[in-house]
Amino acid sequence: MIIDTHHHFWKYNPVDFAWINDDMANIRRNFLPADLQQTITETQVTGVVSVQARQCLEETGWLLKMASENGFIKGIVGWVPLAAGNIQTVLDQYSAFDLLKGVRHVVQAETDPDFILGKDFNHGVNLLAKYNLVYDILIYEHQLPNTIRFVDQHPNQIFVLNHIAKPRIKENKLNPWQKHIFELSQRENVYCKISGMVTEADFTAWTVEQLQPYVNVVLESFGPQRLMFGSDWPVCLVATTYKNWVEMVKSQISALSKTEQQLILYQNATKVYRL
Repeated sequence: MIIDTHHHFWKYNPVDFAWINDDMANIRRNFLPADLQQTITETQVTGVVSVQARQCLEETGWLLKMASENGFIKGIVGWVPLAAGNIQTVLDQYSAFDLLKGVRHVVQAETDPDFILGKDFNHGVNLLAKYNLVYDILIYEHQLPNTIRFVDQHPNQIFVLNHIAKPRIKENKLNPWQKHIFELSQRENVYCKISGMVTEADFTAWTVEQLQPYVNVVLESFGPQRLMFGSDWPVCLVATTYKNWVEMVKSQISALSKTEQQLILYQNATKVYRL
């Protein structure tokens, strides 16, 4: 059994999805639950966690509706206005939805390098533990130092790092990413998704051997007890197939014990996201 902790749905339009450039043209189309349900039949994936792709409450409501209608969607990571003055009211409203397991903000897209340390944003994050909501961290590797400072403000909050913090795989650079990942991993309230790696490499020229050192770093840093599988479908399709990514992750953790593999493939996800 495998839980895919990271994928997206969207109805494509060039405004909301302007980040999908010409090199990613094959994902300029709709991706909906029926598409993913058909895709996972080729694998051992039995359940998924849907993650927001647009920063609006409409997105959160849309994901919740699809999750309520599709049993294989076990939960969602939505978006809420964490820095807004009415965030408490918003969280009270959404606390009625058990399928809302966490929230995420696209910090990687913020032009202010200190956004993640902002007072209002951190006030909102500080409320999440009260509602048993995970916070998913989406950043680039150069944002890791401030992310460590951010995490240290919230010792009782569960965090899940997306896409191993997007290291410079295309350049085959391990440091300073490796140093910062090890430092972040010392915070036991931080988990990490093995996801989003092929799209940080060359879409057409990446190799399994190229990715292995990065997998090794997160294995050594977080250990099997704080890692989980994610596909980043449909974004991953610009560089690989869903089935290939599943098989590649399984092969890269194959040296671990069966118990440790199960932690990464589904048990950690079930625990962290309360599936």
